[in-house]
Parts: sequence; C-alpha cells; structure tokens
Amino acid sequence: MPVVTIMPSGKTIEAAEGSRLLDAVMSSGEAIAHKCDGNAECGSCHIFVQEGRKSVSKIQRPEYEKLDSIIGVGSKSRLACQVMLGNENISVELLGFSSGF
Repeated sequence: MPVVTIMPSGKTIEAAEGSRLLDAVMSSGEAIAHKCDGNAECGSCHIFVQEGRKSVSKIQRPEYEKLDSIIGVGSKSRLACQVMLGNENISVELLGFSSGF
C-alpha cells in the first residue's frame, strides 16, 4: 500500500493502490474542496504532487483541459479527483485556496 503524505500538515495515511487520491485525502480527515463529484469539471481539488508523480495515473484529456483553465497551474499540478494511486509513496500539497471556479 502506498503512503500518502499530505502537506502542509505532514499527515500520512496508507491508501490502496488504484484508489482515487481525493478519496484518500478525505478519509484522512483533511479538508479538500471538491464540487463536481470527481468529474474534472470544477478544478476545486487542484493540488500539487510534490513527490511520486511517476507512480500515479497519467493526465487524461478532461483533467488536462480543466488544468489549462486554472490560474497558478504548474508542472506538479493535478486534480485530486482524477489521480489514481500507484504502488509508490507520494507527497501532495493541499493548496490554501480553492483554485477552481
């Protein structure tokens, strides 16, 4: 099981391989915005994957298109609702603001 480290709190949780990052973060008790039921439509769950980017699912077209419309997106940006966990540990940074519309 991969370990997910959630920054800035530093909380760590184990999550099942193949599970959705948004679900893992929510199960940890951390607050994360999510308005569109995981459909990559709102962008509110925009996070940065700081470590372990190669072990998670690749960006698909709906996520890419939504990220393209969000201010503040960088190379580490992902939508937590679209990230499926691989078998390696990852570190994610929750943003202190809702970056979607």
